[in-house]
Amino acid sequence: MGEKVTLQGWLYNKRSSGKLHFLEVRDGSGICQCVVFKGEVSPELFARADHLTQETSLRVTGTVREHGKLKGTFEVGVAELEVLAEPAREYPISPKEHGTDFLMDNRHLWLRSKRQWAILRVRAEIVAAVRDYFDSNGFTLVDAPIFTPNACEGTSNLFSTDYHGDPAYLTQSGQLYMEAAAAALGKAYCFGPTFRAEKSKTRRHLAEFWMVEPEVAFLDLDGDMDLAEDFLVSVVSRVLDKRRKELEILERDTKPLERVQKPFPRIRYHEAIEILRKAGHDAKVGDDFGGDEETVISQGFDRPVMVHRYPIDLKAFYFKRDPKDLSLALNVDVLAPEGYGEVIGGGQREEDLSKLEQSIDVHKLPREAFEWYLDLRRYGSFPHAGFGLGIERTVAWICGLPHVRETIPFPRMLNRLHP
Repeated sequence: MGEKVTLQGWLYNKRSSGKLHFLEVRDGSGICQCVVFKGEVSPELFARADHLTQETSLRVTGTVREHGKLKGTFEVGVAELEVLAEPAREYPISPKEHGTDFLMDNRHLWLRSKRQWAILRVRAEIVAAVRDYFDSNGFTLVDAPIFTPNACEGTSNLFSTDYHGDPAYLTQSGQLYMEAAAAALGKAYCFGPTFRAEKSKTRRHLAEFWMVEPEVAFLDLDGDMDLAEDFLVSVVSRVLDKRRKELEILERDTKPLERVQKPFPRIRYHEAIEILRKAGHDAKVGDDFGGDEETVISQGFDRPVMVHRYPIDLKAFYFKRDPKDLSLALNVDVLAPEGYGEVIGGGQREEDLSKLEQSIDVHKLPREAFEWYLDLRRYGSFPHAGFGLGIERTVAWICGLPHVRETIPFPRMLNRLHP
């Protein structure tokens, strides 16, 4: 307090009261109230401040002092003000209400709003927490390719492209490559963009999204669930510790997040079916779960719930069957509470070469595209497991957002490729 400072930023909002102009100036790190008092500046500067428009870029110099009404809050008493650039036209996103399509069309500008600023900072904290968790727990980051010759789960929901005359796809997962990395490093993870060409318009789907995918050698399903549980608790705790201010801006009730503690409830797929039936859903064994079903299942728990051992027919070719019931997969989905659905999906992989070959045939996948993947079983096969966490769904859950379109700077959806 009492220190002379210079802020460089943009005018977020302005109001005047007689001999005072209150300028809300954002500089990327936050928003500071800068007060222009008629008796402390030249008449020219006072008049100039009165005509500033939203998003004018400024350089403000003044003295830090405590806010007159809010204890513990500080403002800047302006002594000098320099206009660096004025908007060429009226800023399109005013403080009034705007429709979603309009805001999405102006996403490049909407990012400047207080709400979007808070979301992006929470997202950045989640990403940092993800990296720090794996980096500090013996994992090695391995970059998976974006172009792939094969699909993890079939090609019906992949973006295809030409790769120097050969067909290729934008990756839907780095998992298969992480299995190769686990054989080299023991514990590996990839973190990058993935792509799904699903023709879906739900609030949980994007065409381009980010995933973190760890894979661990000599890990079974129980160990995989332990890892996913510990990891998710660590990420949520980190955000609560470091981004309280941003969560307050988003008006996020943090009590549900504070209950994200170990142990998570673990239920079998068949128990989940019974939960749905008791809730009035016409659910039967063999049904997959969509967003509505996941919401109902999670409503009975105050923290994430792990649903494991789905029917093998619902899962990708690489899942290992439960040796106690060959009709079930050794898989797990982690459903976030409050209706946010699946944030983690994973499980144990089939390490037996002949069984994996048979599964590839059953799923009618091209064997030649997976020869390299089968080599992992031909040369020193080993039990292993892993999972994938979707960053955007996690951001939506932690921030309490109704739609994933706000969780990524420039969302790519079924009918949106711009800006």
